[in-house]
Amino acid sequence: MFGIFQGKQTQPPPPESSSRIPPPVRQPKPKLVTGRSTPVELPRVRSVSPRPPLRPPRSRLTPPASPTPPTPAKARPRIRLAWQNLALIAAGVLLAFLSLLVYNTLQPGPPRLTERAINQLIGRAMASATPPPSTAARVYELIARSVVLIRTRVTGDGESEDGLGSGVILDQSGIVLTSLHVVQGASEITIVFPDGAVSPAAIVSKLGDKDIAVLKALQPPPQLIPAVLGSPALLQVGDEAIVVGNPFGLRHTVTAGVISGLERRFRLPNSEEATEGLIQFDAAVNPGNSGGPLLNRDGEVVGIVTALANPTDQTVFIGIGFAVPIDVAASAAGSPPF
Repeated sequence: MFGIFQGKQTQPPPPESSSRIPPPVRQPKPKLVTGRSTPVELPRVRSVSPRPPLRPPRSRLTPPASPTPPTPAKARPRIRLAWQNLALIAAGVLLAFLSLLVYNTLQPGPPRLTERAINQLIGRAMASATPPPSTAARVYELIARSVVLIRTRVTGDGESEDGLGSGVILDQSGIVLTSLHVVQGASEITIVFPDGAVSPAAIVSKLGDKDIAVLKALQPPPQLIPAVLGSPALLQVGDEAIVVGNPFGLRHTVTAGVISGLERRFRLPNSEEATEGLIQFDAAVNPGNSGGPLLNRDGEVVGIVTALANPTDQTVFIGIGFAVPIDVAASAAGSPPF
């Protein structure tokens, strides 16, 4: 029995248009075996793969192929780290919530408001909303210890008549400025000081045409506070005007208004001719205010109240008052002009 063993022959790939064709691989010829069919070991046929074809020449116009992005090697660790961070944040939020819950549980609740507590709160709120003091209140605090009450007594023909007026302390020795018609013809003059001390007084100087008198306290108290004098030349119509005096014996009465006019001409009490250069104001004055101070908003004395105008010849205020400028009035006491 004859048999033919032939190895497989590898066919080369079809030729490409632009590649070189490798030479064919020679295969050994098969051997003929005769006689008995004894198996004969044939030599192994080595399969030789053909060479890969050469790359075609790259055209200058052909763009290079984009490289394949490499697969990130740390993608899984990054995802794991993100989950860990998220877990830490969630744990922190939970811990903060638990801490707040424990704090609110242990913290005592707000006290129960009673009617008394509410009233106290309302009182404090109203006290904090209290507006600042007015100009008149501030001025009064500045001048109150420098204004005096003047009492007079006129005797004659077995009869006596009492009078009232106001005055301003000029110095610590007990010199007081007032209106002449308050003390003129008086047999007794008494000064009542702000602290309640009482002293007899005497006229030491006067200006008849200006209705100004200067008094000297004969027994003044140890501590006197003189008033602060201001300049009338700085006054303007419409400025604030404050009067402090003792109308009808009502001590330390305060009234307020404005400067209504300057350089007014008016016939003063006990004067035959009209006086010029007076200050007109509309702060209320009545009998007992004469001789008291007219003040500006700074608490400075700018005039001495001397008269009020009333066409009915009654001593009742109707909105027109007059004062002698303080520079003129103080000159009677020897004070230098402003």
